[in-house]
Amino acid sequence: MKRCVTALVVAVALCSPRAEADPSPLALTVSPLDLARGDREPVERLKGERSGQALHLRSGQAGAAPTTRIVPPSRILVMPFENLKREGRIFWLAEASAVLLTDDLNALGANAITRQERQQAFERLQVPLVAALTDATVIRIGQLVGAAEVVVGSIQLESDALVVRARSIALDTGRVQADVTDRGPLAELFKTFERIARRMAPPSSRSSEEIERQHPPIAVFEDFVKGLLAETPATAINYLNSALARQPSFDRARLALWDIYVEQGDHALALAVVAPVRDESPWAPRARFLAGLSQLNLKKLDEAFETFKALPDAESTPTVLNNLGVVQLRRGPTPSNGQATDYFAKAANADPAEADYVFNLGYAYWLDRDPQAAIYWLREAVRRNPADADAHFVLGAALAAAGNASEATRERELARRLSSAYESNRRPGGEAVPKGLERVKNPVELPHVRPIEARLATSEQRDQEELARFHLDRGRRLFQQENDRDAAVELNHALYLSPYFADAHLLLGRIHLRNGRVGEAIAAFKIALWSAETAEVHVALGEAYREAKDPDAARAEAERALALDPASADAKALLKRLDSRE
Repeated sequence: MKRCVTALVVAVALCSPRAEADPSPLALTVSPLDLARGDREPVERLKGERSGQALHLRSGQAGAAPTTRIVPPSRILVMPFENLKREGRIFWLAEASAVLLTDDLNALGANAITRQERQQAFERLQVPLVAALTDATVIRIGQLVGAAEVVVGSIQLESDALVVRARSIALDTGRVQADVTDRGPLAELFKTFERIARRMAPPSSRSSEEIERQHPPIAVFEDFVKGLLAETPATAINYLNSALARQPSFDRARLALWDIYVEQGDHALALAVVAPVRDESPWAPRARFLAGLSQLNLKKLDEAFETFKALPDAESTPTVLNNLGVVQLRRGPTPSNGQATDYFAKAANADPAEADYVFNLGYAYWLDRDPQAAIYWLREAVRRNPADADAHFVLGAALAAAGNASEATRERELARRLSSAYESNRRPGGEAVPKGLERVKNPVELPHVRPIEARLATSEQRDQEELARFHLDRGRRLFQQENDRDAAVELNHALYLSPYFADAHLLLGRIHLRNGRVGEAIAAFKIALWSAETAEVHVALGEAYREAKDPDAARAEAERALALDPASADAKALLKRLDSRE
């Protein structure tokens, strides 16, 4: 695994975001709760607005008391450690090191990122969990999970002693903040990592006995980690059941088994494995959440509602509020428990940056036969995620119901370009919105950047198109400087103001392609092509298809580019590369 600190410093200099001042306190002119309570006046005010218009925002009133921001500790991402000598006896300790150090840092008051978030970032970047990673990939993973620091390290055996080296590196500067080496016998694995954690975490009054108490016996921990790393479900289940046989109260293994059973589609077994978790267990809240997901999948809707409602943070956590809305959407509202739109609106208020909550709200209004409210919220959904085919398709249906046939046709066409699932809807009578599009959320979600509308509020009086082009130009300059992180921020600003800005989608697609996110690049190029067909975009899409190992699609795009511009050197070069590959 590459761990050259000098290289990491250079990579961070290219990728790290610049510091940004916090915006003033802001409030939505049209509150989601206004719509949830049935206030139609805000929707009427929005009639006739073009789909590219941003949410109306107003600054906090003059003279209002300043708010105090509580700044949480910087998030720390602990990566799996490198097994320097590739010793089979300790292969499991590479992942175990990350799990163990994360646990100890959190126990000592640091803000280390959970394995679930790290796993999601690996999946989004299509990186195997056991892969040797470059510094640039480590940085991208850190950025995805919102980390300010990343801890990398190595392990090796010297005689009977385990030698552990851990380094904490700041992502904004690339500087090494701590470089710790410790050693100890394998039997004292937990003590070794506690010593390392204490040298990296803030000062803590927690005793070593308290830290030790959170860990199971080493044999149980080894079985657990081997279960996490197993290549087949059967092997994973054997290891995790072995851990439970050794220590039945080790609830963490139950949560890991839940994941495996869900992947296999056995929701009854998944529910059964987390049901025994006791209320006093530190893993009880997560186990209850997972039980609610299983009940949802088993269509035990009344039980699912009660499970989610009983969670301690049910009134404030967006994921719980969202899932309560899903239950109500599927079983129908009840007088005492409220409507689905109530819960989706609260979730969207709690986390305005999450597109799924806004989509669910718009979709629920569509199912409630309220096309105006559906149009409003689905437009907000595509602002947050322009590649959301479902949102475009349902928005098209709502626009058609409201009498806007031309815009409805365009939205449906974009949905078909983005997802093959809507290709069959070309047939007569195939314009119906599918059932079951509502989105259930998991208990752990990757963090979001601050809502774009808040960042743009100070400039809300400027012309939208002018401001969108301003952000596009800044994004283009940053892209040319290979500062992809900041370029993407500027381009997303532009797209929030003008969701179908072809040049911004084209440039964002190039950023995705340069960073290996081929699927996201293809989606961005398709939107750019739908917004404004040019030879340049066809060539870019063809390059993405070539990266995706789809030469036929790549050739079709190159030929279409030449039909539009017979002199296109880029299209000819793409065809030449395809011919040489064949």
